[in-house]
Amino acid sequence: MKNLIFFILIITSVNSFAQNDSTFIRKIYDEALENGQSYENLRSLCKDVGARITGSAEAEMAVKWGEKLLNSYGFDKVYLQEIKAPHWERGTKEAAWIINEKGETFKLDILALGGSVSTNGLIEGEVLEVENLDALKKLTEEQVKGKIVYLSQAFDQKHINTFRAYGGCYPIRGKGTSEAGKLNAKAVVIRSLATPEDDFPHTGTMRYEEGINKIPGAAISTKNAVLLSAWLKQGKVTLKMEMDCETFPDVTSYNVIAEMNGKDDKIITWGGHLDSWDVGEGAHDDGAGIVHSIEALRILKKLRYQPNHKLRCVLFMNEENGNMGGKSYAKIASENKEKHICAIESDRGGFLPIGFDVNGTEEQITMVNKQKDLLADFELFKFKKGFGGVDIGPLKEYYPDMIQLGMAINSQIYFNYHHSNNDVFERVNKRELELGAAAMAAMIYLMDKTLK
Repeated sequence: MKNLIFFILIITSVNSFAQNDSTFIRKIYDEALENGQSYENLRSLCKDVGARITGSAEAEMAVKWGEKLLNSYGFDKVYLQEIKAPHWERGTKEAAWIINEKGETFKLDILALGGSVSTNGLIEGEVLEVENLDALKKLTEEQVKGKIVYLSQAFDQKHINTFRAYGGCYPIRGKGTSEAGKLNAKAVVIRSLATPEDDFPHTGTMRYEEGINKIPGAAISTKNAVLLSAWLKQGKVTLKMEMDCETFPDVTSYNVIAEMNGKDDKIITWGGHLDSWDVGEGAHDDGAGIVHSIEALRILKKLRYQPNHKLRCVLFMNEENGNMGGKSYAKIASENKEKHICAIESDRGGFLPIGFDVNGTEEQITMVNKQKDLLADFELFKFKKGFGGVDIGPLKEYYPDMIQLGMAINSQIYFNYHHSNNDVFERVNKRELELGAAAMAAMIYLMDKTLK
């Protein structure tokens, strides 16, 4: 009889804990959906500050914006963490057009790739279409020298997760200029890394290899890419382009950090990146992640949650063209001998959340999956091994045993907006943004309760 009573008490206790967790998560979602501040905060970041590439006046404004907003919520601690970061500027608006053998001309929608050198005035060259980076590597200098290489690789539309399509095309943007520079090409243009065919060119970072001839790199819109390929099938095409990019000495900038104290000094970090590219407003990339992160901490404080561990929200600077915010944060954490057990990132837009990718051991993945029953009612179902995030990634170098999670979203239209003039506040759905903030808060709560 005593054994039966003991068993009933255990079952009752377990059910009580589960019910308490379920009830608290329901409160998180109620607060986000009924009293949420993420949408207004995103409006302010996009409209009052705007695009905020590292080193710009807007990036400095964004730091002040974040510090002021975090202080307004009365968190236990708000402070700036100094970093050194690269400073690249686009300069005057890019111009480019193509001319075919019939003398027909067409003006291109074009953006310089982040980090590109200037054209030093107007340049022109015969266009050489190359399918992808592997095909470029097989060419000889004789075939490429003095020409403008056009890398025409398109997204593989068969991928359900569009981030995989993006990853497949990334090499043409990240490495295309260096590979073409080795062959003494005059410049590189790429088909924008985007899902749809439209008129928006998409920028993004590229890198030059040390000791390699630096040539200009730019992206054209996907519609322009289709047209250019069609013209090339009919004969020779000449491209003229002018870009006025410049790289300046590194600048001092800041990560913006807010904390809630816990019962111990172990740390759960989460955040997004405060910088964006210099086009559009950085609404989805990564204004959404910034307001998700701030809102998650606001909700937990509003609900008077008493954390077990220190909860730290970080607005990282310089993810887009250097990741010095993430690298500096991890290095400083190690130097300060901090105890990091978990990191979570939102950097995939303000779209409908569907779960979390887990960067961790099989045991950690199993642990996260045990939360499924608590999150199923909120339509979070994807908890698989995957990528945590660029900003939190460097922490793994110093804390290899920690678990990292990246919020997964419905990715179908993310690359309609990514790194383009189309990434503006009006493209963000209020309810989906609020659901993302709630998902972040719920996962932080569960990790704080579960991790020892």
